[in-house]
Amino acid sequence: DSAPYQEVYQVIQAYLDDTPHEVSRMYAEDLTVSALNEARLAVAVGVRAAETLAALADRPPVLAVLVPRSWYLKTGRARLSDSGRLLASAIYLDQPFERQVRLIRLAFPEVRRVGVLLGAEQSGLADELGDALRAQRLGLVHQTLVAGERLSGPLETVLSGADLLLAVPDPLVFNRNTAQSLFLTSYRYRVPVLGYSRSLTRAGALLSLHSSPAQIGHQTAEWINSALQSPAVHLPPPAHPAYSSVSVNERVARSLGFTLPPE
Repeated sequence: DSAPYQEVYQVIQAYLDDTPHEVSRMYAEDLTVSALNEARLAVAVGVRAAETLAALADRPPVLAVLVPRSWYLKTGRARLSDSGRLLASAIYLDQPFERQVRLIRLAFPEVRRVGVLLGAEQSGLADELGDALRAQRLGLVHQTLVAGERLSGPLETVLSGADLLLAVPDPLVFNRNTAQSLFLTSYRYRVPVLGYSRSLTRAGALLSLHSSPAQIGHQTAEWINSALQSPAVHLPPPAHPAYSSVSVNERVARSLGFTLPPE
């Protein structure tokens, strides 16, 4: 019932208000099979809602939105589609690496090496990120953090070899207990951080690339309207957000000596 989830719903409802589609809001804790009897499509906003839907034996096609790509590819897709027997798709929460790398090129033309710290479960992203960076003639400096390991050692190894730290949504690396320490250490090394949410910009990232709940809601409504045009529901393959924004922390930019273009 928090603001981001409600905003996604409100934008979907407003967008579809002039269409034949009727939108009804349900909460995960109250969800039953009978509540979905009339639904042609179920939209799960967030991982908790998606996992609740996945636990229902009889469910309509599912579109999961505001979910991390790593969760969907690792467990969400198989559970929501019943290993391919049911229709499911997703709009990810995170940005494509190619878009992030283009922003790095635009905002920091002098950067040559990009650092990233990954949890063990996301270590496979290093190859994908490396490919995106090489396409823009940038190098990757990365370390893997295992559960229970202190953040400071791998983080300082990355910062000592990188010109910029790219934050990746990973609860093992970025959480309310580690964020302050991570930003303070990056300041000490005078390495700017590119974040993935407006809250990270406020917390200390020099800038962030992110999609707002309203932007995710707008894309979701477009997908819903398209999916329900014919008697059979058709969902596109899972995708990153189509709409995104940039936020800049001017105070951090000044303290690190960076002059950036306007947002």
